[in-house]
Amino acid sequence: MGNETIFFVTVLANFGGILLAYRLWGKTGLFCWVALASVIANIEVVKTVSLFGLVATLGNVIYGTTFLATDILSENHGRQDARTAVGIGFFSLVVFTVLMRLTLLFRPDASDFASPALETIFTLLPRLAVASLLAYLVSQFHDVEAYHFWWRRFPGVRFLWLRNNGSTLVSQALDTLIFVGVAFWGVFPPEELGQIFLSTYLIKALVALCDTPFIYLARRWRDTGKVATEVEGDPSYAPS
Repeated sequence: MGNETIFFVTVLANFGGILLAYRLWGKTGLFCWVALASVIANIEVVKTVSLFGLVATLGNVIYGTTFLATDILSENHGRQDARTAVGIGFFSLVVFTVLMRLTLLFRPDASDFASPALETIFTLLPRLAVASLLAYLVSQFHDVEAYHFWWRRFPGVRFLWLRNNGSTLVSQALDTLIFVGVAFWGVFPPEELGQIFLSTYLIKALVALCDTPFIYLARRWRDTGKVATEVEGDPSYAPS
């Protein structure tokens, strides 16, 4: 099975997982998913693969689902719940980073076999950690505010695709620009930085475009009362 096939299977598995969490536990399921996805994405990112002729890091698919989660929360529950999810994700990232750094400080026993692998995965340069946290915070809060910017101008189900993609595609660009700039400025020449930005953003944009049918399904579940947690108001509810 080629990487491209696995990529699309992974997309379906991730978006299926987020919808299952939403169907079973409502917005609480989305809060949990954001925390989970934020941690997993920062583990997967250490692996590089070839996708569609580009060298890319993993983690972009599950990280992309955090934007879908906040868009579903914005659409179905309102701005405050979307901002809460962003805060939960950021808290999870900080705690995960600190606790894993403390774990690596322990002196391994002679019988230990896992320490070298853990150090390979979790020994992150401070600059990379700062880049990841800063990019997450800025891009995620931008996504929430941008979603409501588009909502005020283009309300209703008809323009759901515009709110979803209009907020996420720009937010993904911000995320990539901040991370690549903070992490790699001065490490690579400007031409290579441009290539890293382009390849990373194209993968993220593809994931963002793939999530559109899933937010429509989440909205339909809300309108027909199929979400576990009752949504505020009636089917005409508009986020504040």
